[in-house]
Amino acid sequence: MKRLLAVLLLTAAAAPAAARLKELASLEGVRDNQLMGYGLVVGLNGTGDKRQTVFSAQALTNILRRMGVTVNPTAILVRNMAAVMVTATLPPFAQPGTRIDVTAAAIGDSTNLQGGLLLLTSLQGPDGEVYAAAQGALLTGGFVAGGGGNAQTLNHPTVGRIPSGAIIERSPPTVAPTDKFRLQLRQADFSTAARITEALNQRFPNAAHAESSAAVLVTMPASFASRSVEFVAEMESLTVEADRMQKVVINERTGTIVLGKEVRISPVAILHGALSVEVRTTFEVSQPNPVAQGETKVVPTVNVDAKEAKAQNVVLSQGATVEDLVRALQAIGSTSRDIIAILQNMRAAGALSAEIEVI
Repeated sequence: MKRLLAVLLLTAAAAPAAARLKELASLEGVRDNQLMGYGLVVGLNGTGDKRQTVFSAQALTNILRRMGVTVNPTAILVRNMAAVMVTATLPPFAQPGTRIDVTAAAIGDSTNLQGGLLLLTSLQGPDGEVYAAAQGALLTGGFVAGGGGNAQTLNHPTVGRIPSGAIIERSPPTVAPTDKFRLQLRQADFSTAARITEALNQRFPNAAHAESSAAVLVTMPASFASRSVEFVAEMESLTVEADRMQKVVINERTGTIVLGKEVRISPVAILHGALSVEVRTTFEVSQPNPVAQGETKVVPTVNVDAKEAKAQNVVLSQGATVEDLVRALQAIGSTSRDIIAILQNMRAAGALSAEIEVI
């Protein structure tokens, strides 16, 4: 990371961010379900599985056997097919006949799924039941071009997606809301749970009770006894002031640093310098005198140069903001790696009132 790639400031107001209840919590039991299946992709242009991947040939012979064609799996060599694992996400309350997207990923030694067609594949849930059936043409969003040791690859051609490629055959086991149900907070927080309870009780008196930082028990009012969908819709539209812990999120791989504007910085002085060590190797040809008895040799010459940069000084006074910190560090030419090190040291010194999270 040569220079600062990105420093993002969240310009939220001083008060906690307001959000709808549906962004902060979800109904207990109303959740997505993961589906998975094993399938074959055919129609590849010689980029399928090789002979080392035996299970793709076995799968093909099993399909042909069901169609009345008997083939020995050890006697065939098909380069236009690939074994894949197919995954999908089944939403709650999904009805049979509706469609969902699927993703297919090669599990053998296939090098490219571009232009392939996924054969009919059953998608099972964790309980072993079949909930959807997938089939269709793959979209890889990439390609492989070239040959003979010279090839150009764009994106990831061994994973493809089929939009609306699966038809739901069975409804998922979803728990419908009854007269009593729980709200599960997406991020557990006592303050947020208390505010959700207060907002619900203001709209529906004595309807909510916070059980913990992650769950709120809700009792459906008698006026909504036969209208649970309307009650949940009206409840989710309520606005709640969410309270979240202040964080500094660091991604050292990309040099991205995200800081909330509410992060408080205590008065602090920062001195930061850098030591640079450079090792250069040059090769020179040693040519002996023509009349001398010697050999021409290549002699390496190694030069070592060490430079220590002068420490840069930054002073932050009382009431300094994250914006002041970032501007001061950018003014002295700090790189992303410098800022990451400075933030960690400020947190250790107690001058940064935020949690540092590295992703």
